[in-house]
Amino acid sequence: MTMFENELKNGKFVCSECIKCNKLVWPPSDFCSNCFTKVRWRQVSAIATLVEFSKKDDTVFCIAEFEGTIRVMGSLEAKSEEILIGQEIVLTKCDYDGTERFVFQLK
Repeated sequence: MTMFENELKNGKFVCSECIKCNKLVWPPSDFCSNCFTKVRWRQVSAIATLVEFSKKDDTVFCIAEFEGTIRVMGSLEAKSEEILIGQEIVLTKCDYDGTERFVFQLK
């Protein structure tokens, strides 16, 4: 299991960041995809921007963007009539059970 998966399993959303060029590495890796330097792991902000959403039955799915770089898909606990593309959302839960799981709420 990777550092990313281990931290998700513990409810922490982390990403790798290059120690040389300060670039966030997504998807997470032990080496920078830009300069191949080793990375450090750090917590990602819980605040994201809503990029897109869709609804199936009573579940709202979304794509959230963190720190202008990282995009993940998750569920959004909100009514579709309250949701606007571009608004801020908050990561309230993350987990890993063979696949990543992200849950958001409106800010």
